[in-house]
Amino acid sequence: MWVTRFLLHRNGALTQSWRSFASAHNNNSNATATEKHPLQGVRILDLTRIVAGPYCTMLLADLGAEVIKVERPHFGDESRKWGPPFLEQSGDATYYLACNRNKQSVCIDMKRGQHIMQELVQQADVLVENYVPGTLERYGLGYQQLSSVHPKLIYCTISGYGSTGPYSKRPGYDVIASSVGGLLHITGERSGPPSKVGVAVTDVATGLYAHGAILAALLQRQRTQRGQKIDVNLLSTCCSMLINVGSNYLNAGVEAKRWGTAHSSIVPYQSFKTADGYLTIGAGSDAQFLDLCQRLNIEELAAEEQYKTNKDRVQYREQLVEQLASILVRQTNKQWMQLFEGATFVAGPVNSIREVFEDEHIQAIGLVKTLPHALDGGVKVVGPAVEFSEAHNDARTAPPILGEHTNSVLSQLLGYKPEQLAELREQRIIQ
Repeated sequence: MWVTRFLLHRNGALTQSWRSFASAHNNNSNATATEKHPLQGVRILDLTRIVAGPYCTMLLADLGAEVIKVERPHFGDESRKWGPPFLEQSGDATYYLACNRNKQSVCIDMKRGQHIMQELVQQADVLVENYVPGTLERYGLGYQQLSSVHPKLIYCTISGYGSTGPYSKRPGYDVIASSVGGLLHITGERSGPPSKVGVAVTDVATGLYAHGAILAALLQRQRTQRGQKIDVNLLSTCCSMLINVGSNYLNAGVEAKRWGTAHSSIVPYQSFKTADGYLTIGAGSDAQFLDLCQRLNIEELAAEEQYKTNKDRVQYREQLVEQLASILVRQTNKQWMQLFEGATFVAGPVNSIREVFEDEHIQAIGLVKTLPHALDGGVKVVGPAVEFSEAHNDARTAPPILGEHTNSVLSQLLGYKPEQLAELREQRIIQ
């Protein structure tokens, strides 16, 4: 029976009976997608942990893909332990909640449960992993090993430094890749030491790259009927994010410096202290700078030779910023934002995280979602940033507790009987 199912899947013959099976499985799972979800019917085997990989697969799950998150029994994704804070009942760190909604958690010892992993792979359209290159080959789960028996499989590997090159065998964390990739060098106050960004931005961007690459590979597979390997890494992502800073060095030999909240080639474009906090202002054109001066009742400043053009303002940055700072410190953020309403330049307060989620705009668009959790009542997540006019992209189910779906996935998808599951659990191959 399973050989027939595997052959049907690999040859792309998605029969009505299989559709019925998949529909029944989806209806019984916690991650139900509908035909309005662009990736409904796509199954992803998620062997990733921490941020970059889980963020990628979460975005795909939001779009309706069925994501089966395979975790290590009795331990799970490392981010479950990255706290405090922790959820009261499940004990999972709230960090873990950020990247794992809309997924099913299955706990399998990949070394001792290789046969189970092979069966799951045969049922998957996409496999995503973020182990050090070469690790999964030891378990028979490398790309060459799997593509020979499942040629339609899209295999996405996420690593610190890629599959080739002198650093390829090194493990990679966001802050290390951001250090090697120059991001820390250009982040921080002008007179201060290097600083990391407040969130794992290189991890997140890598997940975005991987998510887009997987979508492209799925489209190509419709034409070629073949899968492929996708190689995404943190260091290449970090270098690609250098944008103008990288281009300045490559094409003009200009080494970057730290600018705090300011911009190396646009003035004014930074945060200023106000009576009750900080306000960020960006005037990216001469017309916008004139508008700012008019609203601050210093229109004559815009007419001065040293401030007429952005090139001039960059040259005389210190004097201009000092004059603006002496004015902006006199009123509160709210007062300035009222004065700047309808301006051609852009401005916004530097909000605390509490202020972010209490912001009237964030609340009006309903970005924060509350999802029922298996043990901890309701948990809150920040929903998808993208909306479609003709499709669904949503947060439907809470991040799963460890092994929450092991029985349902192995029984409904692979046909394991209760006694088989009990034996595997007794042997600590599954949880």
